Amino acid sequence: MTVHGERENIPSVDRAEAPKALKKFTDTYNRAYRELDPELIRRVETGPLAQIGVADLTAQRANDRDGKGNPGFAPLELSDARYLVPRQVGWPKFFVADTRSNRDPAGVSNRWLLVFTRGGADEPWRVAYLSILGQDEMPRFATDEDGWAKPVPTGGGSGLAVAPGALSKEYTDYLMTGEGRVFADGPATSRMRAERKKLLRTPKFWTEYIDTPTEDSGLAPVALRTKDGGAVVFFASHHRQKQTMAKGFRPNPDPQIKALMTGEAKKSVTLTRVFESTVRVPAKAGTDPRVVFLNRLEQVTAAKGE
Repeated sequence: MTVHGERENIPSVDRAEAPKALKKFTDTYNRAYRELDPELIRRVETGPLAQIGVADLTAQRANDRDGKGNPGFAPLELSDARYLVPRQVGWPKFFVADTRSNRDPAGVSNRWLLVFTRGGADEPWRVAYLSILGQDEMPRFATDEDGWAKPVPTGGGSGLAVAPGALSKEYTDYLMTGEGRVFADGPATSRMRAERKKLLRTPKFWTEYIDTPTEDSGLAPVALRTKDGGAVVFFASHHRQKQTMAKGFRPNPDPQIKALMTGEAKKSVTLTRVFESTVRVPAKAGTDPRVVFLNRLEQVTAAKGE
């Protein structure tokens, strides 16, 4: 009997297939960073994580003067993998690998959550989001009677204080205006706005910020239900920062930025960043409706000099 993933409510990935996808990711990631090859990373990453990886490797490759890559790159090792696999109807599908890594400092034991997605049965699994959480930050994910994780609709019907599909706009609107109490105070919210305020105008330069939500379907959020009725949501957003120098000063971007830059930085530099964020969203009926940031990764993906 043929089971049709586009019509049936089935586990998103076979239990034997998930470890293979994780191994392929790790092997290709390590090769990409040894060879400093952004095209390799596209084979195993997608969405916001691919934007981060491609930009990072593009910059490193541009600064690889002898063309030898990075043969001394310490391989990433992912172990103690547990898989959060939801039942889903239709495409795209996703699952989450909850792993340990060899990147922790001595005495630290973080968990890496890698969100694998694919848009059809003929596509490979790629990682769209990565979140690094301490043991005490790890959510308690809900499962059904068969042990499968519970996906959360990104639009209406999520039962959450904020629908996952609205988070990117809510976040970027908040950064631009400071209005609303959707998000709890913290480094990614109130403190970021406070730090930005200090840089709006200084004796050497002034700064403009433009924050925009993601509208590309390839950057769609992913959400899993937690035992308290809320959810953990992975979502992306884009952020531009234009720094214009005062008279008598000239921009001096670092080599990583120069490698991604178009134009010549005579007076100003505009940086485009992608954020990929992991947040805890409470249930709509909860006593505290605020969204809490658990982790955020960011990368400059483009730069323009003027």
